[in-house]
Amino acid sequence: MNICVFLSAADLDERYTRPAREFGRLLGKGGHTLVWGGSDTGLMKVVADGAQEAGGRLCGVSVEFLAAKARDGVDEMVIAGDLAERKRLLLEKADAVVIMVGGTGTLDEATEILELKKHGHTEKPVVLLNTAGFYDGLKEQFRRMEDEGFLPRPLTDLVFFAEEPVGALAYLEESLGVE
Repeated sequence: MNICVFLSAADLDERYTRPAREFGRLLGKGGHTLVWGGSDTGLMKVVADGAQEAGGRLCGVSVEFLAAKARDGVDEMVIAGDLAERKRLLLEKADAVVIMVGGTGTLDEATEILELKKHGHTEKPVVLLNTAGFYDGLKEQFRRMEDEGFLPRPLTDLVFFAEEPVGALAYLEESLGVE
């Protein structure tokens, strides 16, 4: 599987780095490819390190203004002209998406894939990895959107909420019939 991971490039503490590294390792051990923003900083570096150390392939999609932070020694690196092209390429290369902790860029990427899915433009499985309860508020907001009629599809059709990396990968493998 080609698994796109949206996450922060910020340097964060262990409560966020441990699950990112663990997910990367699980992905690599499973023989999957990490498709990610290509950065060699922060959580992006952590998840890529985990995947590469465990034998996974790395496919990065950076953007021109961040190309200096792109990771060397990957299986594939694409440099997009702008953020919109980067998102499009990340999603094109992915069989599934995992949303990890992040800031406004991660939130933008997350809402784009969910909007595409809401309108039936993709059926790729999407997991929101709720590390340390980071997305509890967003989860509550999504439920309110569903309860008050803002979502034309059930929330469970759009996104699966996982609390731990192992649950996130298990859901993706089951969704796509990977043994």
